[in-house]
This record gives sequence, C-alpha cells and structure tokens, in this order.
Amino acid sequence: MSFVTDPRTGLQLLELSHVWGLGAPSYPGQEDVKMVRSVKHAQHGVLAWKTSTSLHTGTYMLAPIHLIQRGADLAAISPDRFFGNGVVLDVPKGSYETITAQDLKKAGAVREGDIVVINTGWHHKYSDSLEYYGEAPGVTEDAAQWLVEKRCRMVSVDTPFADHPLATSMGPHRGGPQMKRLAGEYEKATGLDPKKEHGKWNIVGKTLLGAGIPLIIQAGGDLDEISGKRATFVATPWKFEHGDACIVRFVAMVDPNGTCRIDSGKA
Repeated sequence: MSFVTDPRTGLQLLELSHVWGLGAPSYPGQEDVKMVRSVKHAQHGVLAWKTSTSLHTGTYMLAPIHLIQRGADLAAISPDRFFGNGVVLDVPKGSYETITAQDLKKAGAVREGDIVVINTGWHHKYSDSLEYYGEAPGVTEDAAQWLVEKRCRMVSVDTPFADHPLATSMGPHRGGPQMKRLAGEYEKATGLDPKKEHGKWNIVGKTLLGAGIPLIIQAGGDLDEISGKRATFVATPWKFEHGDACIVRFVAMVDPNGTCRIDSGKA
C-alpha cells in the first residue's frame, strides 16, 4: 500500500486526487487551464503563479447549486459533510457501462451516513482523450436513489461525470453534443439507442445534489490501494459564495492500530 504515516498518531494517509496544473485535462467545450509565473525566482527570488481555469478540472467538488436552482453553494455546505468515515466500493467497469444499485450492494456494506467512493478503474484513463470523456461508465438513477436512501455524507466517483456521458452535454442534451460523434459511436459499439438508455439529463447529479449530497468528481491517486476497504475521508473546498465547484485535495486516512483520537483542544 502506498501511504504516508503520521509520526505522532500513526495514521496512514492516502492520496485520492489527480495532479493538477498546466496541462490538466479539460472537458470538451471548456478552455484549458492557463498558467503563467507572474513572479519568478530568477527575477525576484520569489515564485507566484497566475492562473485562469474552470474549477471543473482535476479532482473537484460539486455543490448542489451546480444543478439545483437555489441549492446550497460551497460556502453553505456544512463542514461535517467534508470529513467522515466511509468506504471505497470496488466496481470495475469498462467502456459505456453503467453502475447500478445492484453493483453497489454487491461491492460492500455501506452504512448510513457514509462517505462513498466508487472505484471503477476509469481513473487510470484520466487524459485529454475521446475515450476518457466519451466512453466513461456512469452511475444509474436507481444507484443514485439508493445512495440517497443511505443518507450518504458525500459521494465520489473516479469518472469525469457522475452520470453516464450520454446523459450529459457530451451527448445530445441541452448544451450539447459537445462530442458530436459520441451518440453514433455508442450505438455502433453497444447496439443501444442512446436517447432511450440515457434520456434523462444529468439525472444522477440532480438526484444526489438535490438531496444535499456534495459530489467529488475524478477521484484518482492511490484509489486502488484502498479499494474495497473502509477509511476516514477528508476534502474541503473554498468557502465560495455562489460557488458551484472547486478543485480539492481528497485524502483517505486509515488507523491500523485503532488508537488515534482527535485532540480535545485543551492546552
């Protein structure tokens, strides 16, 4: 297992984020991350970057307001949503496949109030490619509803969308298709009608965010190392008023000795 051990507590910390920066993959229809060194070591002995970016890049969090009018923004989400116990569900999936409620139930026990991370293996394909954005597996409406019934604290996926790409603007929905060949390629590969199979626009995102459950999209890093296991998770966005999304650092913590406790705060 690839982890960092805290020398005082013995906690093992695992990285669940993709590396972010210049060259980070960007969604079809969005501009790339732009960065310049506004201050340089050679010139001033100081380094400072200036960036222009969509906050829907790398590993990022979505707030309800992204899809729910008058939903909570990032600043309004209670901090207790960003930290807690949960499980990584190992649900291997390939091109164009779906993640159903039955898949989640088979993958492991989810307790009420858990943070649930879904590992399909798709994070290994993270790149600026037709395959990564167009062929990604997606969660189904019944799976989203099951997660709501479990009162999940937060939900994360290792794919570029919580929904199937053909249920987003990548396909023939509002604002789309951003990937003009996608519907035809899907039909050719699967023999299925994309409008029939994925006719509801962003239904998974709307179901989860509508229940007040923040989403972390594009989890990665050492996700495989903890797949199928329970851990404590933490990811905090900016306190961004009216913010719908924010790049985050997503971390899992495991206490192999079972002895670590949060400090009382007393001197």
